[in-house]
Amino acid sequence: LQGHTWIVPSVAFSPDGHRIVSGSLDKTVRVWDAKTGEALGSPLHGHDGFVLSVTISRDGKRIVSGSADRTIRVWDMETREAFGSALQGHTDWVSSVTISPDGRRIVSGSGDRTIRVWDIETGEALGAPLQGHTNDIWSVTISPDGKCIVSGSDDKTIRVWDMETGEAFGAPLRGHTGSVLSVAMLLDGSRIVSGSSDQTIRVWDAKTGEAVGSPLQGHSSFISSVMILPDGSRIVSGSYDKTIRTIRVWDMKTGEAVGSPFRGHTGSVRSVAISPDGKRMVSGSYDGTIRVWN
Repeated sequence: LQGHTWIVPSVAFSPDGHRIVSGSLDKTVRVWDAKTGEALGSPLHGHDGFVLSVTISRDGKRIVSGSADRTIRVWDMETREAFGSALQGHTDWVSSVTISPDGRRIVSGSGDRTIRVWDIETGEALGAPLQGHTNDIWSVTISPDGKCIVSGSDDKTIRVWDMETGEAFGAPLRGHTGSVLSVAMLLDGSRIVSGSSDQTIRVWDAKTGEAVGSPLQGHSSFISSVMILPDGSRIVSGSYDKTIRTIRVWDMKTGEAVGSPFRGHTGSVRSVAISPDGKRMVSGSYDGTIRVWN
């Protein structure tokens, strides 16, 4: 899928699997037909900086984007128009955005080392920023029940937070020796998966915070993105691998790589997303393109 003029650091599948949304360093958001690969309408303009993260609400009606311009924007999927003004409050780039399962809240992680929770309807910040990480936050996700926020940071740790109170649950999850660039959670909420600049993937028990098994090894550079198949059987990872620029699939239980790496991008893979039925995958790359895989 071609149309962006620069790096594509974030991609997402719509809940019905019919559309793909992408964010780019060209400062735009684009919507694509997942089946034909055609761009739907014009690019969404509004951010004044790189678009670093995009996500789609569970009902498929809204797109949320986070940018290096320190703001978050909410867009209508059908009209491609922005809802209201940009959400402002972060004091550095917004690296990651996600939407709560009930569609009422946006959670954002930032280079200002904080996490913020927002009301998606009013655009108002809910409570004080969540503070605890000692370096930039690269990734945030929300547990399937909407009660917890999980974050990964340049401080090499993962933290779990109470959505309502903003308090951290227990101590940070430690084990990575590099920045935690991506976090994901199993649909039953039992496991957290993390990808790191230390070239490994780790699986954690979400309740105890203990590492499950050994680190998953096979990539030769930063792991920029991790996702879990809906049935929980596989982990998919995208990497900055300098020579083969790959996506890999891993068995959740054994930690073993499944099949050969996916090759095709001519630049590092920055983001991966999985279709709701688990049969397709989309990737965004430093080569400025988006690819859809079976």
